[in-house]
Amino acid sequence: MKIGYARVSTNEQDLTVQRTALIALGVEPDVIYVDHGLTGTNRDRPGLREAMAAVRAGDTLVVTKLDRLARSLTDARDIADELTRKGVSLSLGASVYDPTDPIGRLLFNVLGMVAEFESDLIRMRTKEGMAVAKAKGKLRGKPPKLSAAQRRHLHELLDKGDHTQAELAELFSVSRTTIYREVQRRAITSRPEPPR
Repeated sequence: MKIGYARVSTNEQDLTVQRTALIALGVEPDVIYVDHGLTGTNRDRPGLREAMAAVRAGDTLVVTKLDRLARSLTDARDIADELTRKGVSLSLGASVYDPTDPIGRLLFNVLGMVAEFESDLIRMRTKEGMAVAKAKGKLRGKPPKLSAAQRRHLHELLDKGDHTQAELAELFSVSRTTIYREVQRRAITSRPEPPR
């Protein structure tokens, strides 16, 4: 039996092209497992876990390209080794990876290194882009959850002590963590400076 696996890194990306390719490679639509919005560098992916659990000895795990399965050579090898131990073949597009064939192993490792290299390039470009944005003053981080007026009101309610942090979170429609952070931030800023 052929089991398919598809992955996209962001929620904005579409899996249609990969699904269509997997079906063209002989995978039934109801046995295509997917991960949406998860990078290949993260090995803990629910869709991959389900696909690995679904394959049995004699089956074939089909992915359109190796970088959909893993973005590091180590992960790619680990997944391939796990499949080999289970007696499962790995199909990369139309090519079936044969771990007993030296040329097959070489090509698999080269593809794994390319996938890892691409991942490293993406990470490097992201860091460079963030550095440029920060230098131009365009990278400011997340906007605060509470406006200045809401924070003043929150501080007044905290001073009265009539509400728990959970109640305040519900009142301001934010998480308890936001209230906790605001309490911590206030404690730090209101602390008197030590004498010099």
